Amino acid sequence: MASKAAVAAVDFTRIYSTLGLGKETIASLQAFRKRHSEAQRIQAQFASQPTTVDLAHYRSILKNKAIVDDAEKLLKEFKVVTYDVNAHVKAIETFEAKAVEKAQATAAQIDVELKELQSTLANIEEARPFEDLTVEDVGNAHPRILEAVETMVQKGKWTVPGYKEKFGDLSLM
Repeated sequence: MASKAAVAAVDFTRIYSTLGLGKETIASLQAFRKRHSEAQRIQAQFASQPTTVDLAHYRSILKNKAIVDDAEKLLKEFKVVTYDVNAHVKAIETFEAKAVEKAQATAAQIDVELKELQSTLANIEEARPFEDLTVEDVGNAHPRILEAVETMVQKGKWTVPGYKEKFGDLSLM
């Protein structure tokens, strides 16, 4: 009973969204939940069915009593077959190990991204305001811009490609 209460208390949609799980992990968890609920439904369906056979009822209805005697003999000799579930348990354990491994990899990746974002945020907070930047500062930060401007000057190009299309022509003449 405690396991049913624990399963009911778990909010899987919140887990999927807050943990940042990969698509494969979420799909595997959803498939597992679907198989589990289907198995529970089938078990409940069979548990609600009667498990006893009223042989006296069949003896009173059927004319051939030997058939009922044979059925009674078969029922008494019947032994439940036990299955070796070790293969299934091992499959579940490997699935669990893969899920834990993927979760740890995702957690490590998130930690790395978080550190990068924190360093970027610190860099942004420490940066000078845009108004205080000079052309030299921008050129030192991105040497490609200086190279592009130098080649444009050498070739005699004084306009930036795509500028007129984007911002329009501001010349009066």
